[in-house]
Amino acid sequence: MSVGQGSGGVHAPPAGAQNAAGVTYTVVDESYFEARRLKRHARVWSLWALGVGAVISGHYSGWNLGLANGFGSMFFATVIIAVMYLGLTFSIAEMSPALPHTGGAYSFARTSMGPWAGYVTGIAENIEFVLTPAVIVFFIGSYLSGIFGTEPAYQPVYWIVCYAIFVGLNIVGVELSFKVTVTVTLLALACLVVFYVSVLVSGKYDFARWALNMGPGGVELPNGNGPFLPMGIGGIFATMPFAVWLFLAIEQLPLAAEESHDPQKDMPKGIIAGILTLIASAFCVIFLNTGIAPGATGYAKSTEPLLDGFRTLFGSDIAKILAAIAVIGLIASFHTIIFAFGRQIYSLSRAGYFPSFLSITHGQRKTPHVALITGALVGLLVMMVIWFSLGADAGGSVIGGTLLNMAVAGAMLAYFMQGMSYIVLKKKFAHLHRPYVSPFGVWGAITCMVIAAVTLYFQFTDPVFQTAVMGVAVYYAVMMAYFLVHGRHKLILSPEEEFAVSKGAAEYRSY
Repeated sequence: MSVGQGSGGVHAPPAGAQNAAGVTYTVVDESYFEARRLKRHARVWSLWALGVGAVISGHYSGWNLGLANGFGSMFFATVIIAVMYLGLTFSIAEMSPALPHTGGAYSFARTSMGPWAGYVTGIAENIEFVLTPAVIVFFIGSYLSGIFGTEPAYQPVYWIVCYAIFVGLNIVGVELSFKVTVTVTLLALACLVVFYVSVLVSGKYDFARWALNMGPGGVELPNGNGPFLPMGIGGIFATMPFAVWLFLAIEQLPLAAEESHDPQKDMPKGIIAGILTLIASAFCVIFLNTGIAPGATGYAKSTEPLLDGFRTLFGSDIAKILAAIAVIGLIASFHTIIFAFGRQIYSLSRAGYFPSFLSITHGQRKTPHVALITGALVGLLVMMVIWFSLGADAGGSVIGGTLLNMAVAGAMLAYFMQGMSYIVLKKKFAHLHRPYVSPFGVWGAITCMVIAAVTLYFQFTDPVFQTAVMGVAVYYAVMMAYFLVHGRHKLILSPEEEFAVSKGAAEYRSY
């Protein structure tokens, strides 16, 4: 079948002709999509695990860097960011079953606002999903270094080995990938529950002594009982990017739409159950982890806060055993977000926004192996550049924080665009069948957009991580130049594009 005709009889713009948005569609035959097929496997349980597993590592490491501004800043920032994610996830829960495409955020923006908006959103999410595993594997390396007592110079070895193993698992097949996701997610949550219960029964929890052991200017107070906001109101805004780490990547679920048996019913259930699980765990970890020694000032500099917490509770020897189990939490997110960047690169490539060879799937496995390998290599390259630029002896919190802020910057722009997509779809596509409707409606999307914009603004004003965020802006400029000069002339009517071109009139089809 020519790409010029959809299953609903809707015709694409003639090959070689530009439409009003200045993009050109290339005609391909059915063999193009035959080489890019996926396999359906996921149900509600798998989708819940995919969402929670993608985020859960943020409850092990990364969030704690926000404690540099005091516990009160971390608490209020978490409340604000949780509100943003409620607005985001409920909006996605409505959009995803209405547009059940692997493209996720890109397809929402493409349908509602055109190819340029789709590409802008796709690049933002690409930055987020390629860099987030890089942050996670950095913390995996930190945990393993703590367990085995290796020197910092060996960190890149851990990164390469982890990427090789989990990219390989994702290539082997979607069924194995989801089985691993469910297993490691349950183990990761179980480890956190063991930690939470251990803190509560240990007799070592003292909120005022440890969580409030920071004074103005970040000075450690030996007896605790310091101010709730040692850095003032401004500390809350500076902490918001780190609070994002407690929830970042839950929005990846729509990328599994074409591998879900019934995305219209299962996707809303999976994403809503996921965000509620994460909110409960997020507040447990910030209160219970910070309420034991070494407290806010100690955890603010840690690259393995859960391991430090286990050391406080059980001593170093037993803590190492528990920390080995705790690495599973980081692995859960690492594995699931590798799945995400593979599908995200695949969808943009299948539609022609990225070079089309990136979307070829494995002949037997039906997994996007080229996209998975490419995303891993890009993530590793960014890590190596930062590692050698800052030096192996640079503080782990600085290196990890640099990568984290780069990922969060991409996420904030993607969230802003998804909120806008929701609003436009509500107005321009009122006829679209919506199996689920968000109870927060347009106001939920607006709230998400405002908080995302404020977070991104304060990232640009942060002197410590400003260079990292500017690096994201430079990458964005390069990718936009690519699309202007080349990419916009190579678009293909993938399911996302066909649905958008027809303004929702074409019957949805997957490959």
